[in-house]
Amino acid sequence: MPYDQQNPFARILRDELPSIRIYEDEHTVALMDIMPQAEGHVLVLTKEPAAELFELSEDATAAAIRTTRKVAIAVKAALNPPGMMIAQLNGAASGQTVPHVHFHVIPRHDGIPLKIHAAERADLDELRALAERIRKELDKSASA
Repeated sequence: MPYDQQNPFARILRDELPSIRIYEDEHTVALMDIMPQAEGHVLVLTKEPAAELFELSEDATAAAIRTTRKVAIAVKAALNPPGMMIAQLNGAASGQTVPHVHFHVIPRHDGIPLKIHAAERADLDELRALAERIRKELDKSASA
């Protein structure tokens, strides 16, 4: 499948669309999902352009997994959920709504169902506050 340079994540990576970033390195960007399925839902994007995991280089895949793990540890420390869901979707039939490789880090709590994927925008002030809590945990782990 040809990569669409105008997909929302490609535009975020080029700073053409706003985002609430919590982490960035040479290969990845982590940001708050503006339509979260749960409080603290973070997306980890690859900077390498690829619509699906099958098209992503091994180096970019490894970098994405490293960042996903780092972010999940920070989300767990910041929000203390009893569970954590890590998801990566490929193709519309799987539920992928943006054709750019990304990983979902979603805190889970017993008895609280997930919101519908990409259905409802969150309050931006609440997202910024959550982002700050997660960034503090990332900063702690970076200085350790």
